Amino acid sequence: MSPYPPEAALLHELIFRARALTPQAPALTYGAETWTYERLAQDTAACAAGLRGLGLARGERVGIWLEKRFETVVASFGAAAAGLVMVPMNPLLKPEQVGHIARDCNARVIVTSPERAALLAAVLPQCPDLRHLVLTDGPAAAASGGVAPQRWSELLAAPPAPGHRVIDTDICAILYTSGSTGLPKGVVLSHRNMVAGAKSVAGYLENRATDTLLAALPLSFDAGFSQLTTAFHAGARVVLLNYLMPRDVLKAMARERVTGLTAVPPLYIQLTQLEWPAEVGEHLRYFANTGGRMPRETLDALRARLPRALPFLMYGLTEAFRSTYLPPAEVDRRPDSIGRAIPNAEILVLREDGSECAPDEPGELVHRGALVGQGYWNDPEKTAERYRLLGAGRGGRMAGLQLPEYAVFSGDTVRRDAEGFLYFIGRRDEMMKTSGYRVSPTEVEEILYSTRLVGECVAFGVDHPSLGQAIQIIATAPDGSAALDVAALLAACKLRMPAYMVPAGIHPMAGPLPRNPNGKIDRKLLATAFVEGRG
Repeated sequence: MSPYPPEAALLHELIFRARALTPQAPALTYGAETWTYERLAQDTAACAAGLRGLGLARGERVGIWLEKRFETVVASFGAAAAGLVMVPMNPLLKPEQVGHIARDCNARVIVTSPERAALLAAVLPQCPDLRHLVLTDGPAAAASGGVAPQRWSELLAAPPAPGHRVIDTDICAILYTSGSTGLPKGVVLSHRNMVAGAKSVAGYLENRATDTLLAALPLSFDAGFSQLTTAFHAGARVVLLNYLMPRDVLKAMARERVTGLTAVPPLYIQLTQLEWPAEVGEHLRYFANTGGRMPRETLDALRARLPRALPFLMYGLTEAFRSTYLPPAEVDRRPDSIGRAIPNAEILVLREDGSECAPDEPGELVHRGALVGQGYWNDPEKTAERYRLLGAGRGGRMAGLQLPEYAVFSGDTVRRDAEGFLYFIGRRDEMMKTSGYRVSPTEVEEILYSTRLVGECVAFGVDHPSLGQAIQIIATAPDGSAALDVAALLAACKLRMPAYMVPAGIHPMAGPLPRNPNGKIDRKLLATAFVEGRG
C-alpha cells in the first residue's frame, strides 16, 4: 500500500492531503500569525462538524461575507467538507448586493463579522430562507433581521454530527459574476471543477511546497480563490492580504518572501509606478496576469524590475475557472497573445454554425473539459445560452466526438494563428471590465434609477490606460427638474456602489435618449458618439 494519501478528489481534501504529508508545514498567514496544515485541517473539520450540527440539508448554501482572514478560508473549505455549498461574497459589496446574492442562492447561513452584520440588519428580513448568522468573535451582536447570531467559536466547539456523503460531481461553490444584463449571476462549480482547476494551474505554474503565494485578489474571484487551491494542492503557503494602498502589496511581498503573485492589470500598473524593495526581486519566482490584457509598457516595466521572475499571461472565465496561458518562453515572441489551452482543457474557436474557424479567422472562444462549470444558479435560460452541447450534429472536428459534451461559450471573439496561439479581439456582449472586475451596465443603471435622481440613463465602458475601462454615464434629469444634479448623483453612487463600480464620469443630456429599432435605449450609439466627441 502506498505510504502517500491519494490525490484529492474533493475540495477540502486538498487541505487534508497536505496535512497528511507535511502536518507542520506553514499553510496560511494572516497578519503576524501563521497556521500549519495541522491547525488549518483541525479548524476546517471542526467548522464542517459545526455546520452539520445546524441541521442543514445536503447542498444548502453558506454565504461568506468577510475580508480575507482565517475564518474566511475555514468557512469556505468547511462548508465543502460538510456537503454544503460555499458562496463567497466580495467584501466590497454593499449590503443590498449581499442581500440579492443571499436571496438568489437561497442561503441558509451567512458567515460574517459583528460589524458587517450590523450593516445587514435592514437587508436580512428580505432573505426568507436565511436561518443562521455565524459571526466571527468580537463585539456582541444583537439579532439581525430576526436571525439570532451564533459565535464562530461556538460553531467550532459543537459536538460531531452525522454528515452527508460527498462525491466529486456535487456542487461545491457558487461564484457570483456580473452578467451583461441584470444583477450578478451565480456560476455553479463542482468539486471536480475546483480540484481539476487547482491541479492544472499548479501544474503550469510549477507550484511547489516551498512556494509562498500572495492572495491579493478577492477570494470571491475564481483567480483569487485559485491562490488557495493551487497552494494547498502543492502544500505551499498562502499569505492573506487586505491592502489599502499598492505599496502595501510590495511591503508584504518583501516581508513574506513571496514567490508567486497573481494580480489584475490595474494593480500591476500602480505597482510599476512605485519604488520596489530589492528583496522582492530576490524571491519572486513568477508573476501572473488575469482579469484583462496587460498593457505592453506595464509588462515591459515588470520584466525590467523582475528579471528573474517568469511572466505568465492568462485568460479565464468564471464559468470555466481558467482557460489559457502563455508560457513565459513565448512572451518575447508574442506578448499580445493569451496563449494556448491550460492542461486538461481544450479551447476551440468556432463560427456561428459550430464549425471551427480557419487560422486567423475571428470566432468565439469555446472551452470544453473538466473545468467547465455546471451552469448558472436559478437561471436555466442563461445556462442554455452559454453552456451548450458539442458533438451532436455539429460540423468540423466536433462531429468526431463519441458522445455529446457540454462546453461553455465565452461570448468573446478571438483568433488562433497557424501555430495555435490565441489572440483576444473583443467582447461580444456589453460587459464593462474595470479594475479587474466585470461590471454589468444594467446593474449600474438599476442603481442609478433607484436614486430617483435621473430620468433616463445609460452606462458604458470607455478604454482607460490604467483601469482597463472607465465607466461613463449619460443621463437625463428627472421629470420636473431643470437640470441633472451631477454632484448629488455621484454622491448617491458612492453610497450604493462598491468603489470599482462608481462612474468615472456623469454627463447630462437633454432627453429623451435615442432608441434602437427595438425601442431600447441605444447604448452602442451613445457610447460611440461619446468616444468620437471626446476625440
